[in-house]
Amino acid sequence: MTNQPTYNKRLLGLLVLLAMLIVSCARMASPDGGLYDETPPVMVRSHPAIGALNSDEKRIVLEFDEYIKLQNASEKVVISPPQIDMPEIKTSGKRVIVELVDSLKPNTTYSIDFGDAITDNNEGNPMGQFAFTFSTGNAIDSMEVAGTILNAENLEPIKGMQVGLYADLSDTAFTTKPLERISRTDAGGRFSIKGIAPGEYRIYGLMDGDQNYHFSQKSEMIAFMDSLVIPYGEPAIRKDTFWIDSLTIDTIIDVPYTRYLPDDLLLRAFKEEVSSQYLLKNERLTPNKFSIYFASKADTLPTLKGLNFDEKDAFIIEKSLHNDTIHYWIKDSTIIKLDTLEMTLGYLYTDTLGQLAPRTDTLYMASKKTLAMIQKDKDREMEEFQKELKKRRRRLKEGEELTDTLPPIKFMKPKVKSIKDVHATLTLDFEEPLARIDTQAIHLRLKVDTLWKDIPYRFEFMDGYTRKYRIRAEWRPEQEYELVIDSAAFTGIYGLHTDKMKQTMKMRSLDDYGTVAFDVRGSNLSSNAYVELLSGDDKPVRKQKLEKGHAQFFFLNPGKYYARIIDDTNGNGKWDTGLYADHLQPEHVYYYPQMLEVRALWDMRQDWDIHATPVTKQKPLDITKQKPEEKKEKRSKNAEREERKRKNK
Repeated sequence: MTNQPTYNKRLLGLLVLLAMLIVSCARMASPDGGLYDETPPVMVRSHPAIGALNSDEKRIVLEFDEYIKLQNASEKVVISPPQIDMPEIKTSGKRVIVELVDSLKPNTTYSIDFGDAITDNNEGNPMGQFAFTFSTGNAIDSMEVAGTILNAENLEPIKGMQVGLYADLSDTAFTTKPLERISRTDAGGRFSIKGIAPGEYRIYGLMDGDQNYHFSQKSEMIAFMDSLVIPYGEPAIRKDTFWIDSLTIDTIIDVPYTRYLPDDLLLRAFKEEVSSQYLLKNERLTPNKFSIYFASKADTLPTLKGLNFDEKDAFIIEKSLHNDTIHYWIKDSTIIKLDTLEMTLGYLYTDTLGQLAPRTDTLYMASKKTLAMIQKDKDREMEEFQKELKKRRRRLKEGEELTDTLPPIKFMKPKVKSIKDVHATLTLDFEEPLARIDTQAIHLRLKVDTLWKDIPYRFEFMDGYTRKYRIRAEWRPEQEYELVIDSAAFTGIYGLHTDKMKQTMKMRSLDDYGTVAFDVRGSNLSSNAYVELLSGDDKPVRKQKLEKGHAQFFFLNPGKYYARIIDDTNGNGKWDTGLYADHLQPEHVYYYPQMLEVRALWDMRQDWDIHATPVTKQKPLDITKQKPEEKKEKRSKNAEREERKRKNK
């Protein structure tokens, strides 16, 4: 009979030996022993043949030397001339099959630009910028043009935007006909339009919302050039490198080729301002206020006539800068009590011909928050007040000395934006329009030693706001200030007033700030151009007009900044978009190409030639949201392996 413990030991030993053998075999089979496949697919045949003439084939079959994949075909594959009915593009083993649905045009070069969409199945090696061409006529058009599209306002590269050409040079082609030859921008905003015949063209960019290949909706982003595009080619030389292995260069040779130009076109894309005027909506969220919203800006306010109330002197009107949002604060309590306000509203709207025409609508506005609901809230407040009052009486009866005061039911509570920077503005923002302001009850004081001294100030209404005010004073570094507002200094139109308020502010030391100055060169800048300092998220922080090519920013907090110039040609203090019908380009924008590191007690002076760096490379990558796609490095895996082997020797 077999001894059981001895048997178990032998079995355990065999299992350990087997495990060691499996691990050893696994190591021997490591892929470190062979090279990775880094060769992209190669097309071996096609039907029709590449560059075929007089072809009427609508089914194109491309066959490769290995199994392939098609990545992001809807984004990367572009067929020109553009296809109104989308073709079917699919893979089958080693083949790519394209089924065209549209009828083929006579005497036309067709190009199917795959970009880098075709990769091998295993390693994902991209084929590179591959395009298949054939012609329905007896010649292949081989010209190309290339360039970049950027967002005109912030120089962001625009991905996936159509770019196309017209041989028809009329202004109406872009708004009535499909683009004749097209491409699509990559992540860096780059495009290349292939298969172009010699001649003169107009070029356009289009973010095509309705897929009709022309500018048909005001909401579509567009771009256009004022000058004509004339494609041509010239002889050029490029360097080709041959490798012995993944680390060692064998030979570098000069290869002649034809360079197609222009290849540096720049288009600045924009959306036109929505000019169609119509009533978006109206609402009455509370009984004492209703609001009217329009689709675009207007030069005048609408006319309003009450049907069940007298509108004369009944409101305080709060409007936006462009009259597209209007709030009506009701002053008359009898109107506030009406469950539904009935009125007519007269305004200008855009008719079917695109012209402004008078229109009158009848509006019925019921309050979403009724007076009963408001009264319920007031009753609850009163109930809580009475409970607190009873508690205080009980505490007094028990002989407790009360040091706290009983708060009133409700005060107006303005939002006070405190400041600590000498360039900042002290603001007060109220929740309702004011009926009365007692400036004698507003005190601004400077701390001198241990005493507070009243100092002069200006209390101003802020333009464009109905309920916002500012206090201006000569703020001094390292000084402490106190804003004191007496009770009832401000009274709202509904009778509420402010309680006594006190706020202390201490200004920062000059030693805490830095300064940046720009000396700008650029002969084409207008006299209204200004510089904006930007934060790390590309948002404006400060603005300064260019005066004789100079702009200086004082009292900057330490940190990282960026800068851009807005060429404000119309002098309205903001960037303006373009208008295709008037051949109006958007206002130009230029970025300072480097980050600015502002330090305390440092004065920086920067020379800025707006033409020294190409516009396509001006915006720093740190604040560019649309990052360029990382290109796959050839021989990277094998190079890493070779380097690893050398280190292990």
